[in-house]
Amino acid sequence: MKGFTREETRFSLCGLNCALCSMRLGGYCPGCGGGAGNQSCTIAKCSLEHKNIPFCWECSEYPCPRYESFDDGDSFVPHRNRQQDIALAREIGLEAYLAQLEKKQAILEKLLAHYNDGRRKALFNTAVYLLPLEDLQSVIAVLDGRPELEGQPIKERALTAVGLLQEAADRRGISLKLNKEPKKG
Repeated sequence: MKGFTREETRFSLCGLNCALCSMRLGGYCPGCGGGAGNQSCTIAKCSLEHKNIPFCWECSEYPCPRYESFDDGDSFVPHRNRQQDIALAREIGLEAYLAQLEKKQAILEKLLAHYNDGRRKALFNTAVYLLPLEDLQSVIAVLDGRPELEGQPIKERALTAVGLLQEAADRRGISLKLNKEPKKG
């Protein structure tokens, strides 16, 4: 959207974790308000109308009707944690939240570099997006503690990583599948 820019591009205006987005990591989007990319956002337009607030939660109208049903379906990233991520950022402070995002981003990059058999990018991205940092750190510690994996074919390494992430998700009752948007009508 023309004229929409933000200083902080790792955490979106509406609470999506741009730092973990496959579009941003792939260089296709600079993050919310970071320049050219996916800028046709109604929430960005709303921000401009409300004196360029940096985050929706800073608006006196938050949460507004724009948030109704927004989390019901996912795009290429999960939307389910958006409001709880906003709550966590508000609780611990933006800098501490962004530090956690940086740690999650490093974990995602490690999974993609060492355990992706070409078919796991979306699953790894979703798992890192949805699972708490401590669960992800535990999964990485288990993977790092198994040096025999290094000699395994990539497919075996990928299956091991997926299994550990799925176990962590199951313990929390988290689905690692993206939710399709409900049909309108």
